[in-house]
Amino acid sequence: MPANKLENGVQENPRRRQRGASTIHDVARRAGVSPMTVSRVINGKKNVKSATRERVEAAVRELNYVLNPAASSLASDNVIRIGLLYSNPSAAYLSEFLVGGLEQCSRSNVQLVVEKCEPGDEDTIAERLIASGIDGIVLPPPLCDSPSVIEVLARAKMPAVAVATGKPADTVSAVSIDDYKAALEMTRHLILLGHQRIGFIIGHPNQSASGRRLEGYRAGLAEAGIAEVEELVTQGLFTYRSGLDAAEQLLRLDEVPSAIFASNDDMAAAAVAVAHRHHLDVPADLTVCGFDDTALATTIWPELTTIHQPITDMSRAAVRLLIEEIRHRRDNNEARHPHTLLDFTLIRRQSDAAPRRRPPPMHARDLAMPPEL
Repeated sequence: MPANKLENGVQENPRRRQRGASTIHDVARRAGVSPMTVSRVINGKKNVKSATRERVEAAVRELNYVLNPAASSLASDNVIRIGLLYSNPSAAYLSEFLVGGLEQCSRSNVQLVVEKCEPGDEDTIAERLIASGIDGIVLPPPLCDSPSVIEVLARAKMPAVAVATGKPADTVSAVSIDDYKAALEMTRHLILLGHQRIGFIIGHPNQSASGRRLEGYRAGLAEAGIAEVEELVTQGLFTYRSGLDAAEQLLRLDEVPSAIFASNDDMAAAAVAVAHRHHLDVPADLTVCGFDDTALATTIWPELTTIHQPITDMSRAAVRLLIEEIRHRRDNNEARHPHTLLDFTLIRRQSDAAPRRRPPPMHARDLAMPPEL
């Protein structure tokens, strides 16, 4: 951050900074508190103990950390600034999420700071946002399940809302759907169509929603008395590329599945592409279903049967929940961590059908081989 940029209602003198002037982190270390606590003291917020406030003020004086009135006014109790940390590889998911968050912030007259996290720098960026005087943070997937980020926020007592997590941490609020029930409903749908051999592409192992969707798939098979076949369950990463690899693995089995249920639309779209490469018609030869109902679901052909996760509404709900919690704490109330569950819907389009009763199609590799004489 340049030396003349505002930080937590404080502006460092550029000349002093060049000579090694103190930062808010130096003040926090001197006072034995978090940067967030320093920010609260500097900005005159009420929810700080008297003894802590005195230590911080003493550290500010000792280190000559100068208050900037203009910056301080930006951080007053009348203004709410929330951060959104993201590292989601799915552009379709992220675009819908951002639309919801931006719309709700505009309606609520709240400032939104959007920060992209590269792998490995999530904690650093979270700490930087906290030090900037942010009032709360929204965590879409996969950061909603990052133990280190959630620990950083918990130490700073920062209000936060995790979105689309399958297992919310105790220290954050959450907005999600029931991933288990959604996957169970899709598996039941495929079984009712007549499918017995159903391939499943798991989502990224670092996201709790992936495990819940896998559990729902397994429960659907067990409910129908269908034995789970290990080779029909393949690992994906919620990316199109991983979906290509997983679908290729499934469609090169000696006995291919009649349906593939992917844990998100990106991987489902990839499965459709692989099916075409294997000269399979979707859905006549292979049913493919996804999860999320992003824009991608209706921009490929055939359009995907999928679980509609209300991503935009979930983002809006997360912002509303975060604003309520910030205001609740500003009134010196104890922190709350409510969890909101929104409804999902199974959307049927053109990518599913009953299995065709005919000899299984040959693999693409078999089609390329010359017939034996």
